[in-house]
Amino acid sequence: MSNSVVVLQNGYCKPQKDGKGFSADCSITLIKSKEAGNILVDTGGPWNKDKLISLLEEQNLNVKDITTLVCTHGHSDHVGNLNLFSCKTIVSRDISVGDLYENFSFESQKSYKLSDDIDIIPTPGHTHSDVSVVVRNTDHGTIVVAGDLFESEEDQYDGSLWKDNSENPQLQAEHRQKVLEIANHIVPGHGPMFAVKKS
Repeated sequence: MSNSVVVLQNGYCKPQKDGKGFSADCSITLIKSKEAGNILVDTGGPWNKDKLISLLEEQNLNVKDITTLVCTHGHSDHVGNLNLFSCKTIVSRDISVGDLYENFSFESQKSYKLSDDIDIIPTPGHTHSDVSVVVRNTDHGTIVVAGDLFESEEDQYDGSLWKDNSENPQLQAEHRQKVLEIANHIVPGHGPMFAVKKS
């Protein structure tokens, strides 16, 4: 297979015992591609800077080895370590290298290609500008790194897990269905990768 997907950190979301909030950090995913290089999807929260560096070191990489950084949306647990990287950076629908921004319209072009097998697609709903990364030709078939389009595997069965945090539940539901149709596995925003059950 020409692409490998390594989930460096399984995200989590845990309610506080006093009921006044929750603790959370996102899934952090590394895509290794012969054609596109090392792609990191989401950076975790700023409180975990040293952990992110350590996770990359476990893969014999450092921040300078990342060729493309994708943040699925702008929440702090997904973009908290953005400043560590100086590569091509895609945050939601903004695409830049340093202070140079690329003109690209997800509305008209539908997907942004990183390689023949790797696309970034718009999947709004959780926020109005969410994106997901589609990786084909892996040992798990097609993997979609979906950010908070899916909170976890369990949210397929409990709609409150994602609807309560959605800016547009109807739009998110539509994109969730599209991803379920194309994916063999999904990396959700706050849980381990899971296999999609095909009917």
